[in-house]
Amino acid sequence: MKPQSAAKKLGILLDAAPEEFRANGITRDEFEALQAEPPAWLAQLRAEGPHPRPVVAAKLGVSNSGLARAGITEPLTTAEIKALLENPPAWLVQERATQAAVRAEKQRVAERERAAARDAE
Repeated sequence: MKPQSAAKKLGILLDAAPEEFRANGITRDEFEALQAEPPAWLAQLRAEGPHPRPVVAAKLGVSNSGLARAGITEPLTTAEIKALLENPPAWLVQERATQAAVRAEKQRVAERERAAARDAE
C-alpha cells in the first residue's frame, strides 16, 4: 500500500508522519498492525494533529467545501480546532447550520423512500 493511501486510511496527515513511513510502502499486515497497536508517533498524530482536511471537517461538524469557503486550506491541530469550537466564528456557525440542514434533508428523503417501499409491498 502506498504511504499516501495508508495515511488517508489512518486519518493522519502524510507530511506529519515520520520519514520511514512516508518513504516506504507498507503491507496489509503492517497496516493492520498499525491499526491494532498504534505506535507512539501515530497515537500522537491522531490526538494532537496536524489533521488532514476530512478530519478537520468532521471534528468541526462541517463539510470539506465549508472549510474551503471559509478559506481554511492548511491542516489544523487539535488545539486550533478546540479554539474554533470554543469561540466559533460566524463562518463556522453558518457552515454547521448548513451541514445540519443537509443531514436533515437526507434523513427526510430516506424516510420518504422507506415509506414508499413499505407502501409498495
